[in-house]
Amino acid sequence: MDRRSFLKTSALGGTAAAATTALAAPAYAQGKRTLTMVTTWGRGLAGVFDAAQHAADSITAMSDGNLTVDVKAAGELVGAFEVFDAVTSGQADMYHGADYYFVGQHPGYAFFTSVPFGMTAQELSNWYYHGNGAALHDELGEIFGLKSFLGGNTGAQSGGWFRKEINGPEDFNGLKFRMPGLGGKALGKLGASVQNLPGSEVYQALASGAIDGTEWIGPWADEKAGFQEITKTYYTAGFHEPGAGLSIATNREVFESLSPAHQKIIEIASAESHQWNLAQFLNNNGAALLRLQSAGVKTLEFPDSVWDAFGKASDEVHSENMGDDLYKKIHDDYQASMKASSAWIQKSESAYRGQRDRVNG
Repeated sequence: MDRRSFLKTSALGGTAAAATTALAAPAYAQGKRTLTMVTTWGRGLAGVFDAAQHAADSITAMSDGNLTVDVKAAGELVGAFEVFDAVTSGQADMYHGADYYFVGQHPGYAFFTSVPFGMTAQELSNWYYHGNGAALHDELGEIFGLKSFLGGNTGAQSGGWFRKEINGPEDFNGLKFRMPGLGGKALGKLGASVQNLPGSEVYQALASGAIDGTEWIGPWADEKAGFQEITKTYYTAGFHEPGAGLSIATNREVFESLSPAHQKIIEIASAESHQWNLAQFLNNNGAALLRLQSAGVKTLEFPDSVWDAFGKASDEVHSENMGDDLYKKIHDDYQASMKASSAWIQKSESAYRGQRDRVNG
């Protein structure tokens, strides 16, 4: 029996017992409390670690110091990709990270970071806060004993850094490339040897030749990481993360032991960090791109043949996961929301941007 089936069966078996105690007052932990937050980020990684620290500081401030969040960078308590298990097991209280790192636990987690040809940051917010996104995130988290919220967003990510130009889909064959999530699985279908490395390890892997190329985030974070010191070939638009969300997940038992006020503080701090972090990236990317170009970085776009190959491979990846009922449920709801949001954005904001750029020259 798989973990999900076990948990569902256990929940049903406990229904009668739960009913007998339904009227009992919940017991909340009293007094000051420190929560340990582990992260998938190296300490100081531009933007992503900032989002974790910002959320932690907000929780402490809004609780008037009654909740203190101790932020641990990747490797300080557990490794970057071990934070999910650390929180589900109770070794840590909460994590901040990109949920697509955990598609091995369930492929549906990809939707709460980003999927190939998926939502922009605004479309993700629409779905999450005014559609079914938050409820589906919660349904997924409940399987693993987590209470999850969006807690950051990088905006649209770049296509990545390459040692040579990409002229057609065949150029990915045998290419050692760092890309997590379902985007990485799609790239694998083009013949790439896909690596899933924590952010703090990417520079060294690229510099040493262990990988031939990498995506990271966007101009500002990429400049801070120093990739322009290694290669000057940069593709500015990517198919894999058009609006990547970051998440804060708290061990569900820990979350339920908190007072309703403290639970709400975590929810609000997560949502505020989501918007704060998106603005941070978008505010810094334009100037960083100009600096990269001034330093000799060549900014390129993939040819249409490559975009078409990305699309075909991405469809295959989704199809392979549709046998999982929860994945299909999330996928179908996500796609419906994206289509509805895009219908207006294309007619309004996208049309306006085109005219603004034309008028302003």
